[in-house]
Amino acid sequence: MITEASTENVIEVENLVTHYGDTQILNGINFSVKRGEIMVIMGGSGSGKSTLLRYLLGLNTPTSGCIKLLGKDITQMSTNEMHDMRKNMGVAFQGGALFGSMTVGENIQLPLCEHTRLDENTMRIMSRMKLEVVNLAGFEDLMPSQLSGGMIKRAALARAIIMDPKLLFFDEPSAGLDPVVAAELDELILRLRDAMNMTIVVVTHELDSAFKIADRITVLDQGDILMCGTVDEVRNSDNERIHNLLNRKPKTEVVDVDAYLQRLTGHGV
Repeated sequence: MITEASTENVIEVENLVTHYGDTQILNGINFSVKRGEIMVIMGGSGSGKSTLLRYLLGLNTPTSGCIKLLGKDITQMSTNEMHDMRKNMGVAFQGGALFGSMTVGENIQLPLCEHTRLDENTMRIMSRMKLEVVNLAGFEDLMPSQLSGGMIKRAALARAIIMDPKLLFFDEPSAGLDPVVAAELDELILRLRDAMNMTIVVVTHELDSAFKIADRITVLDQGDILMCGTVDEVRNSDNERIHNLLNRKPKTEVVDVDAYLQRLTGHGV
């Protein structure tokens, strides 16, 4: 849990606007994450949560707005400056993103190979230490194809924390896992935050996971932030769209006949 002293914002997003082509995806959003906090970003499919994550990672340049990580605006950084910033960031991708031609240990050592000049033996020891943290001790010589889904997620997490980053980002950590394995991964995320004092951002649509690990939740819908608050505040919200998301109620759309015909014929907007 974050403490009262943890008031420093290590992530600040101000008036962020993004487009894919002519389509606006994020509509001037604002939020912040405090040091040592677990912030969960949740929303339905197409809400913009995965897009937001890409911009937080500096993978895309926004149309306008500011994204500050550790007090520095990454939208204004050079390639070399962003390279240095990524040494403070760990990312666990949704599918694990392990290289199938490399062993588990080699996958975990990859950030060390890219960003340090450590000798091979030191890197091997460090990767084994991180495998111990995620309960995969002794698996460094296996190939990713020999791991279960949950083990792949944990191996990806070991790689994400190999350099003891200040910021850790997760994309759908529980996706595709059975409830027991998902719960174990949630517990691991909480232990990591407490043991390593990391600031963690988790993108997910899994309500059980979000409610278990979050200090605060940012709810996105159609590129807008509906609210940002504690688990209890989100649960007790009287916002209809949040209520529908939490209760899995389908969205009812009102069809604009003229707009529908224009889409079909390709005339106008």
